[in-house]
Amino acid sequence: MKLIALVGSLRRESVNLKLALTLQERYRGKFELDIANIGTLPFFDQDEEENPPESVRKLSGQVAAADGVLILTPEYNWSVPGVLKNALDWLSRGDKVLIGKPVLAAGASPGMYGTLRGQLHLREILSSPGIQAAMLPPAGNEIAVAQAPQKFGEGGARLTDERTLTHIDVVVDRFLELIRHR
Repeated sequence: MKLIALVGSLRRESVNLKLALTLQERYRGKFELDIANIGTLPFFDQDEEENPPESVRKLSGQVAAADGVLILTPEYNWSVPGVLKNALDWLSRGDKVLIGKPVLAAGASPGMYGTLRGQLHLREILSSPGIQAAMLPPAGNEIAVAQAPQKFGEGGARLTDERTLTHIDVVVDRFLELIRHR
């Protein structure tokens, strides 16, 4: 099974990138996870919608070829970062590769709520007419790593908090079932 991750933070030391890398390593036996570079996408421009730049065509092809999409987002002002919204705007046009595609939202943050508000906004975006992603119901399926700096191991490279990892194991298994039934 092949999945692609969209990470909504461009920081080199992003806890959301570290969460993506944790998932990539932890579930290597269950799926292959590629992490897309959405930072190279130009701002969405409707004038270029019919003939998008190569970086947009590449991302669209990666998403189309994937069995599912993981979106790892920080929370900026109770919403998703502009770079992630820009990527979703491009993907909602042309071939509309997210329609019906299984998507799992996740996020990590130093705050108490672990990106829950941002993920709620993301769910609204993912249900829009140009996207209509297939998602698990929210109750019990949130991956919102709160107080993230304390939950990543020595050096902070990967998520090591066992309670959080156990919860993520359950949600990832449910997501893989969703993919298998599509």
